[in-house]
Amino acid sequence: MFNKLLTSAAGLSLAATMAFGAQGVVFNVAKGDKEHQYMKMVNEKIESIGFVLSDPHERINDGYKDKYGSTNLDNLGFFSVTADEKLRTLLLSNPEIAGFAPFNLHIYKKMGEDKTYVGHILPDTMMDIVGVKDAKIRTEFADMFKPLDKMVDAEIGGDHVYVEYEKLTATPMMEFEIPFDRPDDLADYIDDFQEEFEGVFEDKKYIIAGYKNFREAYDDLEQDFSKYDAFWVYSLCHFKFSEGVFNQGRPDAGAFAPCSMYMYIEKGTNKLVIGMPKLENWIAVMGIKDKKKVDSIHKLDKEIIAIMKGLGAKQI
Repeated sequence: MFNKLLTSAAGLSLAATMAFGAQGVVFNVAKGDKEHQYMKMVNEKIESIGFVLSDPHERINDGYKDKYGSTNLDNLGFFSVTADEKLRTLLLSNPEIAGFAPFNLHIYKKMGEDKTYVGHILPDTMMDIVGVKDAKIRTEFADMFKPLDKMVDAEIGGDHVYVEYEKLTATPMMEFEIPFDRPDDLADYIDDFQEEFEGVFEDKKYIIAGYKNFREAYDDLEQDFSKYDAFWVYSLCHFKFSEGVFNQGRPDAGAFAPCSMYMYIEKGTNKLVIGMPKLENWIAVMGIKDKKKVDSIHKLDKEIIAIMKGLGAKQI
């Protein structure tokens, strides 16, 4: 499984720093089946602490069973969440944070094991991957997770289990720019690009697992986000690839799924900026060693880059 250390949070943090390396992902590991408690939490309670649930994907394990004839999991769920109001000022200064906005509040349960796992990538690891170094921004981002973690402790309980890793991959992000001739109505360009983007990825057997339009969200909240003429995030998934990882021994890696690809156009510019954390981060942070899984991860990174270049994107 993954390396773990069960102890108090404070003691674990010190030990990890001194002897084990960085903490990448945290799971609450609770005895029994906690699906009911989890669903009640995300559907009825999470908004009370400022989080917005978008594009939930529950019981993906049932999809594996239907499509491939069997499953090794009693539960596997991806639930994309963001703390929209607190996130706004951070996106204004560091739009790359949208590489983990939304992020997955992950749940899984292995078949034949009387434990439920609920967790997420740790905020420091998210910031390291997207390349945010400013201490104030990192602290503000990490602080958003405190009420969420407190709620998971109260509703799910269990022990904290941390995934620890030595270092990130050399280039954790894939980043692109697409210059365009700005039309009188920017919506025309955006509509055409999104239609082409979604069609190409779907032709390659990817699933558009989610879509978050931050510009519209902040307009609805009547909060200023005018730095950007447009800002949205796609959640991407590849079902066959995911089955080969999550259903074949590494459901914990689902904390990184689905992949968030952000896109924005700064006010008055004629450049679409795009970024996404590489799947290669899964290998580094989750300690994936199995050659078949490693090869499939590298293959998808290369394929996504090739698709984006085919759409006219320049890798930066």
